[in-house]
Amino acid sequence: MYIADLHIHSRFSRATSGKMNIDTLSEWAKIKGINLLATGDVLHPAWLSELKNKLKEKDEGIYQYNGVDFALETEISTIFKDKGKIRKIHIVFLFPDFGTAEKLAGFLSKKWNLEADGRPIIGLHIRELIKRVIDIDERTIIIPAHIWTPWFSIFGSNSGYDSLEECCGEDKYLIDALETGLSSDPPMNWMVSELDDFALVSNSDAHSPENLGREVNVFSNPVNLIELKKILKNKDTQKFLFTVEFFPEEGKYHYDGHRLCRISMSPEESLKHRNICPVCGRPLTLGVLHRVYELSDRKYGEKPAKYIPYKRLIPLKEIIADVLQKGKNTKKVHKIYENLVKTFKDEFSILLKAKEDDIKAVAGKDIAQAISNVRKGKVHIEPGYDGIYGKISVEKDQPEYKDGLLF
Repeated sequence: MYIADLHIHSRFSRATSGKMNIDTLSEWAKIKGINLLATGDVLHPAWLSELKNKLKEKDEGIYQYNGVDFALETEISTIFKDKGKIRKIHIVFLFPDFGTAEKLAGFLSKKWNLEADGRPIIGLHIRELIKRVIDIDERTIIIPAHIWTPWFSIFGSNSGYDSLEECCGEDKYLIDALETGLSSDPPMNWMVSELDDFALVSNSDAHSPENLGREVNVFSNPVNLIELKKILKNKDTQKFLFTVEFFPEEGKYHYDGHRLCRISMSPEESLKHRNICPVCGRPLTLGVLHRVYELSDRKYGEKPAKYIPYKRLIPLKEIIADVLQKGKNTKKVHKIYENLVKTFKDEFSILLKAKEDDIKAVAGKDIAQAISNVRKGKVHIEPGYDGIYGKISVEKDQPEYKDGLLF
């Protein structure tokens, strides 16, 4: 297996840990079991310079540092007016080389400040941005980010579009894949048939080292960037084995709600209130689940003819913390986590492959059973809403997980 996390951030992005440097990222990638890691924020001048000094080219579009493969990646925030509405969309680019990244940075820096934030904000229509990137180097991989998030996404309920066609027209086929985001998973996306032509990818969008790999993509073998683009374009199920997903309820925009009013609602409940908060009387922040149903033309459970499989997992520290009923950053949780990783090499080996009896010998019966339960989907989650993450329970007597789709 070759595990790839293709969307993260560096310490140069806002609200990001100062530990998001290349040395710490490479160490945590090895702890997690990630083989290919995005650099994040490659257009930021200081970060670009640092990456050029430290990364060594390994293959086409693949660089290496401290035994970890890296791909040159950035997320750009586009804010523009179209069809009488302000649009706010985030999009990820993976560049084939430093020269391509520098050419795009040179173009954007003439009008927008690339030093203010690792994720630059520009006032360019997404279609124009995509065309500019393709003109610079058609080998660049283009992935609209977290496509259902209420703010800053292609299908966002507050600032997006109702279809890829409305957004990009025929230029939508310049897109290589779509990122599901933490609050949605493949079965939800399969409800919208327009997405059938695109591979669905999952990434951590990490702002701190420990959050690397909370969602990833698993390939059969190592790939360079040119091969990766072909795999995504062709939805090659022989080489793209599966994605690892959050349980979507854990995402912070799954349900509808109002954080300040402490109101959380399923889409069904929201409709009964006409999408108005019963506390303050203002419109609710409509979550991903609500938005998927608005645009769906398939029933939940139906699948496209060709699709990439998926697995749902929960990060190891969260499982341990839940079993012990302690914070995930406590010494006891960290000690058990450290012992498990030392024994099984990395976190994904534990979550995906290790035998329950072997885990039991290191961490005890309850933790071993909890990991087994997560694999089987025996979890309970209070859905996240309006920027608040959902809460997970992996107690040993949980019934099998049922998708939180209420329509």
